[in-house]
Amino acid sequence: MQERSSVTDLAEQLRRELDRYSAGGKLPSSRSLVDRFRVSPVTVSRALAQLAAEGLVVTRPGAGAFRAAARPVAAPAGDTSWQEVALSADGAADLVPRSVDASGVLVSLAAPPPGVVEFNGGYLHPSLQPERAMSAALARAGRRPGAWGRPPTEGLPELREWFARSIGGAVTAAEVLITAGGQSALTTALRALAPPGAPVLVESPTYPGMLAIARSAGLRPVPVPVDADGVKPALLADAFRATGARVFVCQPLFQNPTGAVLAPERRGEVLRIAREAGAFVVEDDFVRRLVHEDAGPLPRPLAADDPDGVVVHVGSLTKATSPSFRVSALAARGPVLERLRAIQIVDTFFVPRPLQEAALELVGSPAWPRHLRTISAELKARRDAMTAALRLELPELALPHIPSGGYHLWLRLPDGTDETALTAAALRAGVAVTPGRPYFSAEPPAGHVRLSFAAVAGPQEIKEGVRRLRTACDEVL
Repeated sequence: MQERSSVTDLAEQLRRELDRYSAGGKLPSSRSLVDRFRVSPVTVSRALAQLAAEGLVVTRPGAGAFRAAARPVAAPAGDTSWQEVALSADGAADLVPRSVDASGVLVSLAAPPPGVVEFNGGYLHPSLQPERAMSAALARAGRRPGAWGRPPTEGLPELREWFARSIGGAVTAAEVLITAGGQSALTTALRALAPPGAPVLVESPTYPGMLAIARSAGLRPVPVPVDADGVKPALLADAFRATGARVFVCQPLFQNPTGAVLAPERRGEVLRIAREAGAFVVEDDFVRRLVHEDAGPLPRPLAADDPDGVVVHVGSLTKATSPSFRVSALAARGPVLERLRAIQIVDTFFVPRPLQEAALELVGSPAWPRHLRTISAELKARRDAMTAALRLELPELALPHIPSGGYHLWLRLPDGTDETALTAAALRAGVAVTPGRPYFSAEPPAGHVRLSFAAVAGPQEIKEGVRRLRTACDEVL
């Protein structure tokens, strides 16, 4: 974090000083910049690279950096109003909508303004990410023979084998495809399993990104309620009978947003109900590696107990590493695997080999189990800090379930609370929260907010964020 800040500060200082030089004028040498600003050579190199990317300087190996020629005056903007007609013509008849609503996804992707406590984040704070281990893994991967060549379209055999072992049961490497992140894997799965216009059963509430995938594919999400023990089997069976759906998407472990774990007695029921309906279960096992220190033994993935190919399993390394480390896996058994493979090839060809090689280096290094132990302890500490602060400062917000894995809490608001108004008031108070409405595919039973404790620096920032949320609640409730 300090290095990033130094690069930004140095680039800004050099940007302000560019007027001292005429076009083509030589800037001070890297060594003189190191001495003058008391920064590392790497910082100087990155700052100059940033200015070069902006078109402000030109770097010449062995010669130095020079001020770039003045940019040409921008041409006047054209008239793009014709696109409104082209993009909307006959749109009502489209089975697959041409416009996609990404608002529910952007809530957890957009970085809040500086100084705002990030309770809406969907990834680990940089201090929790294994940056050194990932950098070392990427460096080692780049030196592997053939690292920059074309990988097998299904993924590297060794990485497929690692994911198969992680799933367990009788799953083999031959039944695994390497994909570019869990979102991509879910998109491939839904496109493979349901035609446009078909219903797809989803947990309620559920991950907004999955709802966006379904709607963008022209599918109709049908909600099936969950409680503290996961999806309710009786309601799942009713939904299959009522809709004729052939797909059910679920998160059996630390469900997003409720944090629920599918109860042991319900696991077999869910698979039996889906099998009798002739349907697939898409298992989004997204946070298995974000288990808390006090969780105890985890249940196996549903795919590990599925000999009949009912489950299409999605697992990922992204949540436990970095938002940019987009390596995941799709596992399936039977003819559906070929359909999944074909769609992935058409959409993306393959996951870049250097990233796959880096994933192998990372999960095979001693740093990997150490990292998992560290985040297990840190996430528990952050969860406990947020839970304690909420009970002290905001007892009127109901917290029905405290999860032992994942990175967030799901709170019910007092009846009649305006979610939109509370979210806006919280941002004014300096804390970004995620409203509950995007997690429901139909009318929600009550107002909710989701608070992430993984995207913040630590317990002190959590306490400050809850204090600011108290201010917002005083304004709105």
